[in-house]
Amino acid sequence: MSVLTSVDAERATAAVGATSVRVRPATASDVPAIFENINYWATQGKMLVRPMPSIFENLRDFFVAEINGDDGPVFAGNGALHILWGDIAEVRGLAVAPDVAARGVGRALVAACEAEARRIGIPVLFAWTYSVGFFEKCGFSLIDKTRDLHPRVWSECLRCPFFVGCNENGLIKRLEGVPMPTNLPEPPPAQVPPGIR
Repeated sequence: MSVLTSVDAERATAAVGATSVRVRPATASDVPAIFENINYWATQGKMLVRPMPSIFENLRDFFVAEINGDDGPVFAGNGALHILWGDIAEVRGLAVAPDVAARGVGRALVAACEAEARRIGIPVLFAWTYSVGFFEKCGFSLIDKTRDLHPRVWSECLRCPFFVGCNENGLIKRLEGVPMPTNLPEPPPAQVPPGIR
């Protein structure tokens, strides 16, 4: 189970200077808000649709951001850290609620994903996005997706309905101070499209 300690949450918040943003692991009761938020941005052509069963199945990957409202915490966005292999995890499902902007929510969610990756010893983060500038501000670097994708990223791509004609950008971030795991097995070759390796 993804565990974001209060220390990690404080670091995630402090990292973006957004003292009114709180990030916590998602719970089952958050799924409708996560689903609605992702699908709002999917209808805008900004991200892929995620069916509600998929969100429930991957709930332990998700974090929720909240901001202070007049009546208490208000849902402000969601993001997930999905482990692909022992050396790489994907930041996915990252979406700030449409009525929340420029409050550090996206950065706090990325910081929470990074803190979780550090906790479990995953040294590389990956993201598919249309928002290259945002991820670059979070320390990610654009890669050539025709050459530089990890084999496990390719295996995920094969399941995507937009595999042919994909126009998202791939970015990675190497986490300083997190060593590369030793004795990792190679990803199963069947997951890599022919001609890639």
